[in-house]
Amino acid sequence: MAQGEGGERRRGRRRWLPAACIPRPGCFTVSAADEGPSGSGAEEEGSRPAPTHLVVTVNGIVGSADDWFYAAKHFIKKHPEDVVVHCSGCNSATRTFHGVDVMGRRLADEVISVVKCRPELKKISFVSHSLGGLIARYAIALLYEDETATQTDCNEECEKDVNDARRNQPTGRGKIAGLEPMNFITFATPHLGTRSHKQMPLLRGSYRLEKMAFRMSWLAGRSGKHLFLKDIEEEKPPLLLQMVTDYGDLHFISALRSFKRRVAYSNVCGDFIVGWRTSSIRHQHELPKKQDFVDDSKYPHVVYVEKPKAQDVDFSDAMIYQAKTTSEMEEVMLKSLNRISWERVDVSFKKSRQRIFAHSTIQVKTYFLNSDGADVIFHMIDHFIY
Repeated sequence: MAQGEGGERRRGRRRWLPAACIPRPGCFTVSAADEGPSGSGAEEEGSRPAPTHLVVTVNGIVGSADDWFYAAKHFIKKHPEDVVVHCSGCNSATRTFHGVDVMGRRLADEVISVVKCRPELKKISFVSHSLGGLIARYAIALLYEDETATQTDCNEECEKDVNDARRNQPTGRGKIAGLEPMNFITFATPHLGTRSHKQMPLLRGSYRLEKMAFRMSWLAGRSGKHLFLKDIEEEKPPLLLQMVTDYGDLHFISALRSFKRRVAYSNVCGDFIVGWRTSSIRHQHELPKKQDFVDDSKYPHVVYVEKPKAQDVDFSDAMIYQAKTTSEMEEVMLKSLNRISWERVDVSFKKSRQRIFAHSTIQVKTYFLNSDGADVIFHMIDHFIY
């Protein structure tokens, strides 16, 4: 009898967790006030202006809010008057197996709750690692508010949006959670999924191992299905294909374009989880050659920076339904995502002792093991739009 009651409690808890997003131990918000001395007086704290720029950090698979602690600390240290950093904690540990859409809704709810508590906020940015980049892309589509829909006068900017719509280009005018979108930054994010050949370097390009990984993707729950583009249901395209268009009520691509700056940080080598192509949103032939790499004493592990540029491509939303093979799906995602401009920052830990941990080192997940990635974090902070 006691076992039956315990089982009921556990089943009830499992039903409740996916739908709820409550403050968790790993979820913390850091602002200038938090960094002040504990003994400072009320007058001193009261005279300090409240930061108006919200930076939301998002962890990757089986991660936690603590993964971004190093970056959050240095954000505040360098710009205490400008930013408040919220390290999202609603998707951690095994909850990262619940699927990109479920986690995206949780993140959107969490952001809304933070914004409600801080009425002084005016701007918003996202900094995400690995799977967190896809979660953030889903969340911003939920949080996106199209300003053109509420405008009555059609000025020059409105005319531009109309022309973009006629060319099937995302308009990108709007707000995220009522705030001005500034930076959307991803670190080692599999924007194209992990299904294509050599997109998961751990498998060494072996077709046999890639097929095995495809069959075993269920180990990562619904998130695994999304990453391997296996979630074809009711004649709908896989979720990652939906996320390269304005699909239904979710303006995925317009939300992305609304940010003033989009940046993809990628590992050139040493990342056994996410390949260079999928994290930098490039074709194989577009990857920079080693002879083009630069030596920067300030950021020694940043070997190449590609300026943002949008590609004029022939794209229609119908393509996401027509793509059937793995190569066709990847090509459609590349075409659509490159309709908007991306700054690409290529990182190499080839000469580092921590190169085997490159996937975590790029974000300094744990300083003891990943300290060599500190210059990459400083590069992000120094080039941030505040």
